Amino acid sequence: MATSTNSTDRGIGLSVLFGALAVLGAIVMAVGAPEQLAAWGFAAAVIFGCLAVVAAHKLW
Repeated sequence: MATSTNSTDRGIGLSVLFGALAVLGAIVMAVGAPEQLAAWGFAAAVIFGCLAVVAAHKLW
């Protein structure tokens, strides 16, 4: 008896999306160098990087 499973690529898609947002955060961090904007860019890069890893592990 064969069982069917539903397989989606949602984990890969979310990882790519969050990875791209992390790269944008890193770009903001580099452009806004000694300002407070750089701190927000760093925070965005770290948060979205963590979310990319979580999405890959949880949904893939």
